[in-house]
Amino acid sequence: MLAIWLKRSSKSATIGTMKMEVNVNGDRVEVPENATIEQLLGQLDLNTRAIAVEVNEQLQPRDTHGTFVLNQDDRLEIVTLVGGG
Repeated sequence: MLAIWLKRSSKSATIGTMKMEVNVNGDRVEVPENATIEQLLGQLDLNTRAIAVEVNEQLQPRDTHGTFVLNQDDRLEIVTLVGGG
């Protein structure tokens, strides 16, 4: 990872790791730019077999999670499926 030092603000900036924010169940979450649903679920450490994901009020089938690219300010609802009776 290549980082540069910003002398005036005393903060470091990382090159090549642009971030964006999406809304997940009402909370702001920072993800890498061009992240997929699958990458977000991994970042959140969620079991991908027992969930449903909606992006901007559109249900996204599980087979699209690896290719569906998120955009800044997308609104996601992630629901965990629970079995029982």
